[in-house]
Amino acid sequence: MTQSAVLKSQNILADFWGGTAAMLVALPSAIAFGVTIYATIGGHYGAYGAVAGILGVAAIGIVAALLGGTSRLISAPSAPAAAVLSAFALTYISKDFGPDAVFAMLMIVALLAGIFQILFGLIGLGKLIKYMPFPVVSGYLSGVGLYIIASQAPKFLGLPQGAHILEALKNPTTWQWESITVGLVTIITMLYADKIFRVIPAVILALIAGALAYGLLGIADPSLFIPNNPLVIGELGESGGIDFLQMFVGRFQVLANFTLNDLSLLFLPALTLATLLSIDTLKTCIVIDSITHSFHNSNKELIAQGTGNITSSLIGGMSGSGTMGATMVNLSSGARSSLSGVIEGIMAIVSFVLLGSFIAWIPIAALAGILIVIGVRMIDTHSVKLFKSRKTVFDFLIIVAVSLTALTVSLIAASGVGVVLAIILYITQQMGASVVYRKHDGTEIKSKIVRNREQEALLLGHGEDFSIYELHGSLFFGTANQLYSMLQDDLQHKKYIILDMKRVQTVDLTAAHILLQIKDILHDNGGYLLLSRLPHKLPTGDDLESYFNHVGLLKHLSPITVFDDLDDAVEWVEDTIIHENLMDEEEEKLFELADFDLFKGRHLDTLEELQSLLEYHSYHKGEIIYSEGSSNGEIYLIRRGSVRLMLPFPDRKSVHLSTLGQGNFFGEFSFLECSPHYTDSIANTDTDLYRISREAFDLFSEHHKKASFHFMQSLATVLAERLRLTRSELGDEADV
Repeated sequence: MTQSAVLKSQNILADFWGGTAAMLVALPSAIAFGVTIYATIGGHYGAYGAVAGILGVAAIGIVAALLGGTSRLISAPSAPAAAVLSAFALTYISKDFGPDAVFAMLMIVALLAGIFQILFGLIGLGKLIKYMPFPVVSGYLSGVGLYIIASQAPKFLGLPQGAHILEALKNPTTWQWESITVGLVTIITMLYADKIFRVIPAVILALIAGALAYGLLGIADPSLFIPNNPLVIGELGESGGIDFLQMFVGRFQVLANFTLNDLSLLFLPALTLATLLSIDTLKTCIVIDSITHSFHNSNKELIAQGTGNITSSLIGGMSGSGTMGATMVNLSSGARSSLSGVIEGIMAIVSFVLLGSFIAWIPIAALAGILIVIGVRMIDTHSVKLFKSRKTVFDFLIIVAVSLTALTVSLIAASGVGVVLAIILYITQQMGASVVYRKHDGTEIKSKIVRNREQEALLLGHGEDFSIYELHGSLFFGTANQLYSMLQDDLQHKKYIILDMKRVQTVDLTAAHILLQIKDILHDNGGYLLLSRLPHKLPTGDDLESYFNHVGLLKHLSPITVFDDLDDAVEWVEDTIIHENLMDEEEEKLFELADFDLFKGRHLDTLEELQSLLEYHSYHKGEIIYSEGSSNGEIYLIRRGSVRLMLPFPDRKSVHLSTLGQGNFFGEFSFLECSPHYTDSIANTDTDLYRISREAFDLFSEHHKKASFHFMQSLATVLAERLRLTRSELGDEADV
């Protein structure tokens, strides 16, 4: 036998033991779930419930494993299905629907739920369902747990079918001590068996312990050995039980009498059931992924689960989902593939055939004890910690509200309450968070353009004329008025307001309308609203500038100006302030060499000799002076105009480093290192320059060592100042 054949046989054997162990966990719970649902109808339907649970294990286990994409997932009847379907049955029995009608309606609800699950998968809802808010899921599962406990308490106490928990608590004289004893033995075994007997699943040991306790009690009370007595499931065949073939055919005969109005009553319960089963399955899939380092296909899995539930409903089984307990047993038993799920379903049928007579004598109290423990474990006790913090108290209240609604009203109503409260929680949290990431006044920030002393002094004096608001998060109806309130004072006293939107995630029509109001108020006061860094691709995929155009915020001749960069907006404000306050400023004159700080105090003959080494260049606005990687060892002096320095990137737009005006220099690193330029330089206006090559300067230095030393010293002083400013700007950017 080849190595691959040996490995394959080992995998099949591992899947066999894993599937068999998983079946031993899933089957008793499925029987309990089935009895819970169908016992609500009355008569011998409780016995049928055991069969429905077994058929569900077989149908869902096999079909979901064959069609699903999640390896080693075990699918079987589950607690959410038991809770929803038993609540549904109880509701319509209380409305005087006949047992046969409710029996058929249960099949339709399960069938529709499977169809809904397939639709969820086809339209891609699988990825959304697993992101259901945790408080809603936690509250719902806790509610399901409480509902299971409440529904099983009368069975635990040995009361007749249909008895309510409140009635049971009011009349202790009706309690059956035999039933209570069996239930307690089952619960204790369920709680402690896995700590003593780790090989055999606790649910199996609990069921055996409950049956043994019932048998021992029967020695003292022979009436417990009467077939089909109220404390056991009862016979599954025609002898004293039910004609299953007739029931199976009868369901479809009853359906012929259903009207569209009758069927419409079933859509909401079916949708609720489909949603819960999908969430339960996908939660289990996520756990499998984390353990096995795999990735499941949510939508494919939902289609498989839906097909399994349709198959189960058509053959008379109950609904189910991917179950956590059986799946964990499957994994720990060494299963390797989806074949383990198929084996689990097959072994359920084998067990039914071999153990059919034993199932008839399973005590109802034992099943109730198992379900009570399952219900207790479904309650999220850790959520109580959420109540201790103000930040999470509302989450805790959602869990409590959903749980109480599930227990007192219905599981269907609980799902609606949970979603509504989760939406309210989200909106409340968004409203509580500030949409202003950071605010600056004009006195605290300036553009990257290097200006002369007169202009610097002017801008410092007019720094109170404008403010910069860096926004973040969601601008929607819940936070738009918050932004307006924060700007209200500045709207009356500032002439320019810059809103930087780099960190904005979403914007809705209400927020756009508030921005329109802000613009109008500023315009009426002779001011301006400026927007910078509008995201061109929000998380939703939208282009914010296109959206603003669509809603009319950026319509033609609108007094709103949009800038690609925050520094461009600040520079525009500064230029406007300078233009408005220095109207009588003389036209900029060409600087001569002696006007530059780098050469002030030099002798005339020294300047004349250096002058002979200079090159003169003129550039029109927008013309490239040099590009990254070009030239070698040169420095430029700005005689008139301004130059914009950009740091290029191959995979995104260039970053604006600074804008230098008259009297400044650039290209100094190329000059000092005799290397190509690392930036792009562009004439910001019509510009005149001096160019000094390193080769020419070295010739000058041979005869004017003192002058060249002072030049380098002045160069170093300016560079140190620029480095200090850059460090300050980087610190501001990093400040979160």
